[in-house]
Amino acid sequence: MGSIELSAVEKWYGEVQVIKGIDLAIDEGEFVIFVGPSGCGKSTLLRMIGGLEEISRGSLAINGTDVTDQPPSKRGLSMVFQSYALYPHMSVADNMGFSLKTAGAPQSEITAKVSEAARVLKLEDYLDRRPRDLSGGQRQRVAIGRSIVRDPTAFLFDEPLSNLDAALRVEMRYEIAKLHQSLGRTMIYVTHDQVEAMTLADRIVVLEFGTIAQVGTPRELYESPANLFVAQFIGSPAMNIMSCSASGGQYTLWGGRGGTGPNGAVKLGIRPEHITLGTPGDGQADGVVDVAEYHGSDTFLIIDGAELGRITVRVVGNTGLRDGDRVGLTFAPEHTHFFDAQGLALARP
Repeated sequence: MGSIELSAVEKWYGEVQVIKGIDLAIDEGEFVIFVGPSGCGKSTLLRMIGGLEEISRGSLAINGTDVTDQPPSKRGLSMVFQSYALYPHMSVADNMGFSLKTAGAPQSEITAKVSEAARVLKLEDYLDRRPRDLSGGQRQRVAIGRSIVRDPTAFLFDEPLSNLDAALRVEMRYEIAKLHQSLGRTMIYVTHDQVEAMTLADRIVVLEFGTIAQVGTPRELYESPANLFVAQFIGSPAMNIMSCSASGGQYTLWGGRGGTGPNGAVKLGIRPEHITLGTPGDGQADGVVDVAEYHGSDTFLIIDGAELGRITVRVVGNTGLRDGDRVGLTFAPEHTHFFDAQGLALARP
């Protein structure tokens, strides 16, 4: 069992409210990731679930039992932090089994659980080494192994990969995904890196100033953002956002061209891969190539759209366009998003 439910959870520091009434149900075995900009409350919310921060108002239930006032040791959760926090004088095996040893577990149980965790994390060859003899990725695996041996109800990860370089981050994303598959345990993961969120999560919780902006699968958030904040936060490069007006079932961009759109729209959103290049006068807008960023498999063109601002276009492979070339931009109507004056998504006609 590993279900977690937050009901009207709030966090106050004096007169300042940082978590503003969160309602969230996490199913057993689910991998849920909290994302959002710095200061949105994602780490605070994770620490409240773990018992490291007091819940000011509301309640928290684990497996149907109210644990709002229970200390961390009574919640059956295990937390992996950004810092490895390994004992430098202990071997890998001793680090992983330390919590069991302090709990008075017999040595046979400690050895069996450490061996199993080492097998899952591919650390069998490193059990006699000290932390100083390991790479950053191996140290993080040891920190995760220390959590596994406790056999927790759920794992809580607080930006565990932020101290690693780019190559190790990719490797550890794979390791954590495989770990979730093999253990089948509930995992809650905090990150500011949307690539981690999109590749690892069953569901993503997007937080904005202590509230939930949207909850959904990575695909739901990418293809159907509920509001302007989620539309601009999810996706790399970010969704292009342009001002428009709409009436009579038609929208008009600044510059005079447009197409079919819902009444009340004041912003149009279109992702870089959903724009087709053509000759000037084609499609919804014209622009001038400002910068071409070649990424190997893709090229990202930064287009100067005059009053529409900068528009990013994704082209598969290379392109013969050069800086200063003028192009027409056609927006795929089935992938065009519209938002009202409050920033809420409007249904496409």
